Amino acid sequence: MRKRLTALMMTAALACGSLIACGSDSTTAYASETIYGEVTAVSDTGFTITVGTYENNELTLGEETADITVSDSTTYSMAMAGGGEAPSGDGEAPTKPDDAATEESTEETTEETTEETTDEETTEDTEATEDSSDDTAMTEATVEAGAEAPAAGEAPAGDKPDGEAPSGDKPEGEAPSGDGEAPADSEASAEGEAPSGDGEAPADMGNAQAQISFSDIEVGTQVAVTFDADGNVESVEILGGTQSAMGQPGGNMTSAADITYSALYEYNADETVEGETIASTGTDENAILVTDGEVTVKDSTITRTSDDSTGGDNSSFYGVGATLLTTGGTLTVDNVTIDSDAAGGAGVFAYGDGVAYVSNSTITTQQNTSGGIHVAGGGTLYANDNTIETNGESSAAIRSDRGGGTMVVDGGTYTSNGTGSPAVYCTADITISNATLTATGAEAVCIEGLNSLTLTDCDLTGNIPTSEQNDCDWNIILYQSMSGDSEVGNSTFSMTGGSITAKNGGMFYTTNTESTFVLENVDITYADENDFFLKVTGNANQRGWGTSGENGAQCTFTAINQEMEGDIIWDTISTLDMEMTDGSVLTGAFIDDESAAGNGGDGYANLTIDSSSKWIVTGDSVLTSLTNNGTIVDEDGNTVSIVGADGTVYVEGTSSYTITVSEYAD
Repeated sequence: MRKRLTALMMTAALACGSLIACGSDSTTAYASETIYGEVTAVSDTGFTITVGTYENNELTLGEETADITVSDSTTYSMAMAGGGEAPSGDGEAPTKPDDAATEESTEETTEETTEETTDEETTEDTEATEDSSDDTAMTEATVEAGAEAPAAGEAPAGDKPDGEAPSGDKPEGEAPSGDGEAPADSEASAEGEAPSGDGEAPADMGNAQAQISFSDIEVGTQVAVTFDADGNVESVEILGGTQSAMGQPGGNMTSAADITYSALYEYNADETVEGETIASTGTDENAILVTDGEVTVKDSTITRTSDDSTGGDNSSFYGVGATLLTTGGTLTVDNVTIDSDAAGGAGVFAYGDGVAYVSNSTITTQQNTSGGIHVAGGGTLYANDNTIETNGESSAAIRSDRGGGTMVVDGGTYTSNGTGSPAVYCTADITISNATLTATGAEAVCIEGLNSLTLTDCDLTGNIPTSEQNDCDWNIILYQSMSGDSEVGNSTFSMTGGSITAKNGGMFYTTNTESTFVLENVDITYADENDFFLKVTGNANQRGWGTSGENGAQCTFTAINQEMEGDIIWDTISTLDMEMTDGSVLTGAFIDDESAAGNGGDGYANLTIDSSSKWIVTGDSVLTSLTNNGTIVDEDGNTVSIVGADGTVYVEGTSSYTITVSEYAD
């Protein structure tokens, strides 16, 4: 039954640990009730929601808002996907796909920025047109989890994109079985585990309920709030709807073991598809699913159209509803036109043991959670000279998600037009060369957690819109959300040659993570209002990124023959080690901004300038340590004074600007 709230009820105001609205002094109007809503703001004592109704695993928002004040006795939990219990109250539990009754493993809560609710997966059987031979199976099929994975086939002959896959261990966790199943054991990779309230991934999730706390509540989170008999907030259950940074999905938890794939054509042996026109219209259906063997699709047109596909986490994490999906075999796509107009309808998706090669193809997607090329769960994808355009939210042209994987891209044009859709969303190890990468409605790049993006001779453009949910506007962000989509660790952005263009905001922002930047000889074009070149600080936790006052960044930034413009902003709950080498030039100031640092900490900002490099100072600056073997002047060429925090004068300059340091060496 759908939970309905009347305008009269919305005027109630509850005491501490309760819902607070205006127009009534009643404290018991919601006694023993459950209300539903989406979080629009978070404070230290509670959060604000837009109230709605909840039915069939879907939240429909109304126009009323309510302030929720929690207490120490308030408990928190995560709604389980499928056959998990429904929130208390009148909302009904969603039905599991195919009426299965398997246990669920819960995974995440989160942020990426603008994000979405995961609906229960449904599958639609379609009548089969079966083309078969002695060597291959090509059938319409619904593929359920449960069987053992066959060995993966060898990569097909032909040229691969230049560039090596990034080094490093494959993400932990089972790959799906060869028949299209997800792994049966959801006790998997760190990327797949939900972080606990302190930001660390629990050691053992198993099928247990995720450890949820108030810190997991963020803007965009969908909740069921239950009141006790006295009208106090007894419990908060997260229904989903949270999103990772920049529009990437978080939300409801479904384990890989619960995934069922429905495919128009499934291949489990070697096969070539050439000169075909394939149209997929089923709900959450793959047009082509490769579970084993070496399958080549070339000189063909493939469309994916569905008005009732659900998208969400199952699409983002496992490839449910992707146009072409490989989960255990090798898929080669050459000179293929792919058009997708279905939620969750990624162009080409590699999951688990699946390997995909995509070249000389055109991919266009229209709806949400529909990336162009996509890896998750440890999948591998190589792309060469493609033209890709996405138009939905949470639909990066080059996209990865939970469990990560490897992507190597050489050449081509990749454009993301949707809100919350960066050109590259990175929870994997991604290497891109000689490509044009553009986001027209989001930042250029988002990297989360222990993952890396390496760019060589690429042209990268971002255009993030200003949002009240963000502490600042940025073009490239390295961060850690609480979504569980990526393992906690060092985020790495490395770029050599090429160009970066920001249409709005500052350039580089890192928060709530360890991060490494390496920039060499990149041509940079800044926004008209260049807020900063680099910001290394905590954040106000409006998106649930860590704990306020404790969510700084630990950043290493290396500039090699690099020209840089804009301020460097840091705080004392963060650390910054910046090195300028090989003729690098920085025009800007170092600013200690404690606005998101709470009570502060022992953080620092250290700068080293080699003999060939120059700092052109544009304002009074504060550093912890300065090692200068190069040149420090203001914009008029005047020497800048350098003084110690204790009053020691290291350099007496003629500029009006002063650099204050705790340590100095030349």
